[in-house]
Amino acid sequence: MISFGIKDIIDILLVAVLLYYIYRTMKESGALNIFFGVFAFIIVWVVVDKILDMRLLGTIMDRIIDSGIFILIIIFQDQIKRFLTGLGSKRGWKSISKLWHSGQPKDARKKWVMPIVYACMSLSKSKTGALIVIKQNFSLEDYEHSGDIINAEVNNRLLENIFFKNSPLHDGAVIIDEGKIKAAGCILPVSHDTSLPKYLGLRHRSALGISQATDAIAIVVSEETGNISYAHRGEMHLKLSSTDLDRALSNLIE
Repeated sequence: MISFGIKDIIDILLVAVLLYYIYRTMKESGALNIFFGVFAFIIVWVVVDKILDMRLLGTIMDRIIDSGIFILIIIFQDQIKRFLTGLGSKRGWKSISKLWHSGQPKDARKKWVMPIVYACMSLSKSKTGALIVIKQNFSLEDYEHSGDIINAEVNNRLLENIFFKNSPLHDGAVIIDEGKIKAAGCILPVSHDTSLPKYLGLRHRSALGISQATDAIAIVVSEETGNISYAHRGEMHLKLSSTDLDRALSNLIE
């Protein structure tokens, strides 16, 4: 007789959570079809080898599974790194830290969010292209070192000057961390997501790329239209007003 207890329920719940986390990571990285393909192959392998006990086909699929794990690790090394970084990030400890800290960090955050919004509004009016990345839990150190280190307080005038068309840093991205402009002229990963509208250029694809690789928020000001957009968790939000941007940043910045 098969026994089913609390331990089995916990086991199923943990597997469900793990699958959901992998699904969300794959969705954000634009590799959702591969996730479904691998999942379908595993189901077929379980049916063939464990349930139907088809020895020849089961043996072949066993060999594919054995070598396939290493192939998947190579292909999805960035996603695996992101997954493990997420497990060890400080997000899970924030709720505990709130027991000892007051709301001052949130008030301090507002002081440097508004200059970003003001800068985007000004850049939008003049149709000056810009790409601003706000760091969250995932490290952006590698991307910071691809540009020029600045380490200055967030200031809307400084942001406008960085993206001024004759500035040597205007083509790259600005990275902001805890109210500091860490670096400018940074190079970001470019997304090849085919669902992104073709009229969107390299800045938008770079914004989507960094949002797929990390949990950062990437703000884009279009040089052609002046429209303000932002990317987060692999999703692009287009044509925002200053109020929309302010609300989004207030809600998303951790």
